[in-house]
Order: sequence, then C-alpha cells, then structure tokens
Amino acid sequence: MTEVIGWAASALVVLSLVTTSIVRLRVIGLVAAAAFITYGVLIQAWPIVITNLVVSLIHLWRLRGLLAVDEYFDVLPVLPTSAYLAYFCEFHRDDIRRYLPAYEYVPDDRQVAVFVLRNLIPAGVFIGIPRGEVMDVSLDYAIPRYRDFKVGRFLYSAASGVFADAGVRRVETRAGTADHRAYLRRMGFVRSGDRWVLELA
Repeated sequence: MTEVIGWAASALVVLSLVTTSIVRLRVIGLVAAAAFITYGVLIQAWPIVITNLVVSLIHLWRLRGLLAVDEYFDVLPVLPTSAYLAYFCEFHRDDIRRYLPAYEYVPDDRQVAVFVLRNLIPAGVFIGIPRGEVMDVSLDYAIPRYRDFKVGRFLYSAASGVFADAGVRRVETRAGTADHRAYLRRMGFVRSGDRWVLELA
C-alpha cells in the first residue's frame, strides 16, 4: 500500500505537468503533495514530508489568487477584419482545432467579434453572426492559461453586454470535440438536433 501511494503521487506530479489549465495544474499538484506527505510519513522520510508541506502551501496560495472573485472582466469589440484578431486566431490555431477541428478564421462583415479581457489581458475571443434574435457562434475560445470557465461565464452573462447590445435572446452553435461539448454543457447549452442552444436570461 505504501508503494502504491508513492507511485500514485509520482503519477499525479507527471499529470499536473502535462495539463494545460493552470487551475487544474495547481489542484492536481496539491493532491500530489498530499499523497507525498502521506507517503513520507509512512516511510518516515521527513525531508519528503517537509518539502511537500511547503509545496502544498504554495499551491494553496496560488489557487487563492487564481480563484479570487475580484478579477476585472471586460469585452473589447474589434472589426472582423482586424489584423490582431487574425493573428490571434492563427497563433492559437492548433489549440482551437482541439475543440473545433474544422474551424477556419474567415472574416465576414456580418460578424460580431470581441476579445474577452481578464484583468486587461486578452483571455479569450468570441466571433458570431447575429441573425435577428439568434446569435450563430463561429468561435468561443479561451487561451489555456485562462481555461477555468470564468471567461465563458462572463461572456454569457448580462454583464458582458455582447448579446443584449445586439438584441440577441438565443445563442446557437455546433459542437466540435467531446471537450467542446462538455464546455457547452457547463455554460448551460442544451442539445437540439445537430446544434446546441442557450436561451439567454
């Protein structure tokens, strides 16, 4: 059992290093440190215990900052033909296609395009085409560092103003991969045929 705990702790450390979400990295790292503390106590290896106690405190401190509720969110509208928007989509193309394999950035004058700013840093981008009271989503993407659902929650809240300003009452999109479907469910979308629908408050 002692060896199992040691191997499990080691596996969790490796897992934390390959995850893209900084919040998930900290949570997995915290669990790994707790497992190493248990392992260290069982084999009476006090340097392992003390080191991982310090590591646990660091993870807790960083998580406190990451999960703070006093972050500043805003949206920055841009033209669909914006050079920076094109560069952003090209830079993150491979990661975007992990969720939307068929996505290709094609500017269109009908599009609504906004960057979601988190503490004034571009954390995500939204591109959609309004069709009356319906917004057809082309792209809703958050960069790995900020992929903790806060960007999405802000975007689809009344606080963002993205949909209210366009007179939109319903958002529709097509799902890509299983991870993308999981995100849509988390945001409150419901499957309807081959589309996913979110009725806005």
